[in-house]
Amino acid sequence: MEFLYLWDVATSYIPYVISLIAFIILLEQISYLKKRRFLPGPTLVLPFIGNSISLVVNPTKFWDLQSSYAKSSPLGISANYIVGRYILYIYSTELSHKIFANVRPDAFHLVGHPFGKKLFGDHNLIYMFGQDHKDMRRRIAPNFTPKALQIYTNIQQQIILKHLKSWCQKAATDQSSGSIALRIFCRDMNLETSQTVFVGPYLSGEARQRFNRDYNFFNVGLMKLPIDLPGFAFRNARLAVERLVETLAGCAEESDKRMKAGEEPTCLIDFWMQENLRVLAEAEKPFEYSYKEIGGHLFDFLFASQDASTSSLLWAVTFLDSHPEVLQKVRKEVAQYWVPESNAAITGEKLREMKYTEAVAREVVRIRAPATMVPHIAGVDFPLTENYVIPKGTIVFPSVFDSSFQGFTEPGLFDPDRFMDERQEDRVYKRNFLAFGAGSHQCVGQRYAINHLMLFIAMFTMLIDFKRDRSDGCDEIAYVPTIVPKDDCRVFISQRCSQ
Repeated sequence: MEFLYLWDVATSYIPYVISLIAFIILLEQISYLKKRRFLPGPTLVLPFIGNSISLVVNPTKFWDLQSSYAKSSPLGISANYIVGRYILYIYSTELSHKIFANVRPDAFHLVGHPFGKKLFGDHNLIYMFGQDHKDMRRRIAPNFTPKALQIYTNIQQQIILKHLKSWCQKAATDQSSGSIALRIFCRDMNLETSQTVFVGPYLSGEARQRFNRDYNFFNVGLMKLPIDLPGFAFRNARLAVERLVETLAGCAEESDKRMKAGEEPTCLIDFWMQENLRVLAEAEKPFEYSYKEIGGHLFDFLFASQDASTSSLLWAVTFLDSHPEVLQKVRKEVAQYWVPESNAAITGEKLREMKYTEAVAREVVRIRAPATMVPHIAGVDFPLTENYVIPKGTIVFPSVFDSSFQGFTEPGLFDPDRFMDERQEDRVYKRNFLAFGAGSHQCVGQRYAINHLMLFIAMFTMLIDFKRDRSDGCDEIAYVPTIVPKDDCRVFISQRCSQ
């Protein structure tokens, strides 16, 4: 009898619960419509989760639709709703610059990912503002001097060469497989390169294996719903980042000891710790830092260099295959400065002389900007235009990808000559080349990134004969989370040079 009584009481509340839920859903829709106002975007959104399912299932289609919405608007903006968060997509280059120029506590906060702070933690360069941010970038600058870049160039070449050899061996011994998908191979090569360049001698073989597993957890979690519960990919990614930062913090501590002992730098963290020691010795007020903070910043570097670089290498192969005249010009130029059979390295000076190869690298980055958007959060109500104010808490996505197709001459064509001195489109349309960002948070390692892409292009084209294994839609864009060819860049490869 008591059970029946409780059941009757519980069921009597069901209409009220349903009414409450319906009221909350109505308020949510009204809030979304009030924020969206006249902007193009979905008229109605699913309760609570918005359009997050379509974003996770098919991110390419989702962002293409947002771009189409934005293009249809005179302002170049579109709206949507994801997991309880109102979002804006920025197509207009000028409005993107306005956001990049206003990264500060009382305007926009760079987050790197819609739920970046949960993933990356608070100790990260991208979350810094004002003088603290300027001071940190100044201390990071010695990591990318010509001397440092030359050391990195030597490391990059050794690792690229090792991996290119292994790719050729795999292609030669596994004839049944035919073509090979380069994405995983490039990712593994870049991960080894990043680890060695950034923290070189401080990672043991076992530590590298753990590092690779954790980084894979992180990559998977980037593309999943932000459900921070046991068993979910997002939780695995967050915990993996904590372990990765802890590992990198240990590398920073070991490097600090070596630099205090007066040893010469052999990797990026050495240059960083050497600069910290110089500042500590000269500053009236010592700069206080923790190894965990340094580890967080190192992870930011790793994330920026690893996935973006993998994207660019794959698109470089794709466009060189589809433009044989460009490939021929690259090989002709590289042959003037580097002969593989000589066992000589490509020095920084030689790399700077390869103007056409650099133009190819920059055109690859322009036409396929690896990180297509740079998420920010509005810290206040921000007047973006005369008649639209971005509500506080909005996640804003300036599209650097769309900017690359504005301004430039025939922007849809792959044309490296646009970056040569005769045309100088990189200067004329500088505001549209946003692949490395703009403003105070512009990528500090862009020279390193271009060098890596140039070295890969030079060595890959000289050492390997290749042909794409073309299929329907193979060159369409897929998000993983940076953009790559849909088929993971499947190619037939064989060794080109005698040694």
